[in-house]
Amino acid sequence: MGQVTITHHSIDGFRLEEGNLVADKYLVVETLGKGWEGEVYLVREKSTGIERSLKIYYPRRNPGNRTVRQNARKLHKLRDCPILIQYRTQEKAEIGGQLVTMLVADFAEGESLYSLLGRQPGRRLDFFQGLHLLHSLALGMEKVHHRGEYHGDIHDENIIVRRVGLGFEIRLLDMLDLGPSHPALVRRDVHQMIRVFYDALGGAKHYKNHPPEIKSICCGLKKSLMDSKFRNAGQLRVFLEDLEWVTR
Repeated sequence: MGQVTITHHSIDGFRLEEGNLVADKYLVVETLGKGWEGEVYLVREKSTGIERSLKIYYPRRNPGNRTVRQNARKLHKLRDCPILIQYRTQEKAEIGGQLVTMLVADFAEGESLYSLLGRQPGRRLDFFQGLHLLHSLALGMEKVHHRGEYHGDIHDENIIVRRVGLGFEIRLLDMLDLGPSHPALVRRDVHQMIRVFYDALGGAKHYKNHPPEIKSICCGLKKSLMDSKFRNAGQLRVFLEDLEWVTR
């Protein structure tokens, strides 16, 4: 297929397809995810065959290129945090008659948590798989929080997972710019991680049957209770590692 052409009315939904050529450099392989700021695609560099992650920003979410600049600087600042996708460069391309900006980053092998859950019996993990998942999230985000930063948009379509031994190797896509870092935004990350855990175990339908140890983490999704226990990912990680199970 050739260079992608998208009509102006669809600028808030690029809907790129396999084989589309973007910026005369990148061949679209598949869609990785969609978020508030834009869309993320797996692409292959035309000249090298190297696979990359390409995030294309909706123009109205990137006024004056401010969002892209902030995200690029933040990813560069956090380049030593393995849970985040590593930033490479930015590109521009004309789509639908408008010039849009794109961030090019490393591609993380794996699949979205949403996809993985869709293949599980009852679309949910068992308790110990869920705990391994949450621990991997907390361990990875601990370094981000320690650097005084936040992710802002942790959910099952932004979590790329690979099963490794007993646990999971995790990468996070699509950080959300909500302004300067603040303790409330760090706590928001913790709320989102626990919500991912809660949903991965089956959500409200199964929650009443969970053991007390699981409920001690989920806190019934009450933010005030979560905040009293876990003010950042490091505190959540320690709680999980010290969790005592009652023999029944």
